[in-house]
Amino acid sequence: MSGPADDQSKRMSAGQSDPEPGAIGAAESAEMQANLSRFDGDNRNVIVAAGGTATKAVHGGERQKGGIKARATLDALTTPIVQSATFTFRNTAEIVAYNEGTYESFEYGRYGNPTVRALEEKIMTLEGAEDALVSASGMNAVTTMLLALVDQNGHVVATTDCYRRTRQFVTTVLPKMGVRLTVIDPADVDELERILSTEGATLFFSEQITNPLCRVIDTERIAALCRRYNCVCCIDTTFPTPINHRPIELGAHLVLSSGTKYLAGHNDVMCGALAGDKLYIEQVRKLHGVLGGVVDPHAAYLVSRGLKTLHLRVTQQNKNAQALAEFLDTHPCIDKVHYPSLSHHRDHAIASQKHQFPNGFGGVLSFEIKGDGNPWSQETFDATARFIDALKIPYIGPSLGGVETLVEQVRVIGYYDQPLEARQRLSITNGLVRYACGIEDAADLIADVNQALTYVKPGSVVPEAEPSMPTGDHEEDRDHAWKYKTIMELPDLRRPITVHKDTTCSDAVKVMKDNCIDQLPVVQTFPNGAEGEEEILALVSMAALSRQMLAHPEMVDSACFPFSSTKFVVVDPKSTLEEVANALNAFTDRRLGDSGVVIVAEERNGKRLLRHVVSRVDVLAFETDSIHAGAKK
Repeated sequence: MSGPADDQSKRMSAGQSDPEPGAIGAAESAEMQANLSRFDGDNRNVIVAAGGTATKAVHGGERQKGGIKARATLDALTTPIVQSATFTFRNTAEIVAYNEGTYESFEYGRYGNPTVRALEEKIMTLEGAEDALVSASGMNAVTTMLLALVDQNGHVVATTDCYRRTRQFVTTVLPKMGVRLTVIDPADVDELERILSTEGATLFFSEQITNPLCRVIDTERIAALCRRYNCVCCIDTTFPTPINHRPIELGAHLVLSSGTKYLAGHNDVMCGALAGDKLYIEQVRKLHGVLGGVVDPHAAYLVSRGLKTLHLRVTQQNKNAQALAEFLDTHPCIDKVHYPSLSHHRDHAIASQKHQFPNGFGGVLSFEIKGDGNPWSQETFDATARFIDALKIPYIGPSLGGVETLVEQVRVIGYYDQPLEARQRLSITNGLVRYACGIEDAADLIADVNQALTYVKPGSVVPEAEPSMPTGDHEEDRDHAWKYKTIMELPDLRRPITVHKDTTCSDAVKVMKDNCIDQLPVVQTFPNGAEGEEEILALVSMAALSRQMLAHPEMVDSACFPFSSTKFVVVDPKSTLEEVANALNAFTDRRLGDSGVVIVAEERNGKRLLRHVVSRVDVLAFETDSIHAGAKK
């Protein structure tokens, strides 16, 4: 490991770009000539040329750094990717000058890199900041900043609605250092003033605009309070970007961003950025050099390239989100739309201040599918899932800010493992959708959303996203013959394994474990039926039941029936396997995380007489065996 990180402030032109020359090109030319003169009389090519093959292979064409290669590097239109972990010196005098801050260069990739520094200076310019530091990811930027600026037993004030992993860090890691956390509503600036004036705080941190509910804070007033009470103010502007909101100009000390999102803009690189007061950036840079969360030079180049089109991309994404928000705001299937430009948005008064948001609010909006009117119900969850699956243009996935539109059901992607109480506290309903607009045509996005909303009605079935692959002559008949077989033709049909409605939760879990299955029918004796006949009442899931038992240990000895699902796929024993497969595809319960089963039952006197349980795996196995058998003929 090379060199102390504490000397980094002496080794970089922190916070200042190259000065403008007095005469165009004169200063640059003079500097170039001075650099080239360092190589006079230092022609080591003679030694390399006289060396052996191995020496030539290692040093040939590279040992002599000056001449046309040095000129061309500076004259290249795009910033060169300096893919080097180590930077060298000509002699000991250069090392001494470097350590004393009189010779500006780099030493080791963890402490700085020319390509990375070019990106930092571009971000400085965009944000109006004294200095900037880029790192390996947005979370690395957040965590390193907090660790560097918040001392042991410090006090952090944050807002309620924020990225989950940031919340996780400040609530689980910082307390180990004795750091106290106070959480306030994004709009409650009066409470912030009370806290700062009575208790004091080390650092205030908030997203602007927040994720995922698109809340807006009064950056200007908050920054003024933080300066008055000597509290560091750091604002995360991942959502609006410097195109729409610049906290440094409004008085904040620091501005942070996940460069992975809008800054890079193409979903192909990870990066975090922190810009602001030179004093604080230097403190973070020192710890950054120790922790080592550096961004790769090639990644830095990709972010720099992405920034060249930031204004163009964000301008289009602003327009797309605005148009979509206005469309959704009057749609009968939508319960709420979260976007700051809408007059009913809870923070609209602050958002409408033009000096804070001169150009728009970014490409991310969130909205809530109405479902059955209960935001926490299974039906609302299912309706939202059908809407997501019916969309044709967006990709389903996390992240945002790229040229492609991304969509997610927040309950599934961001909060799948969180209990109901936690989600209710954070307003993460089953119908909450985060929609991150890309740069497509707004009319196309709206038309796509409109058609997808037709599937939120109960009983709707979303068609398969992709058409079947074309097949050659006779191949279709051979490969799809299995579809026309009936359930009763499946081999190895056995009596279904069941649990009684009075079976305890712990016993139900044991039955599933012992039989290596993840879903069980919950039954009772069929009224007036023959011996052994059972009525299917519900379906119990290993995944759902285990989560409930972990959250509520007291239910271990309770009957499993109240914790089972009365929604399940039922088909007649005469159904074909194609009908079974379609039924399984149409009903996907994302809460359970199971492989999926279909209940084979007869209707008798208004009740369901259980005959068999067929899993998705059974159908796939039969399909595979049939195709292989047909291929051998």
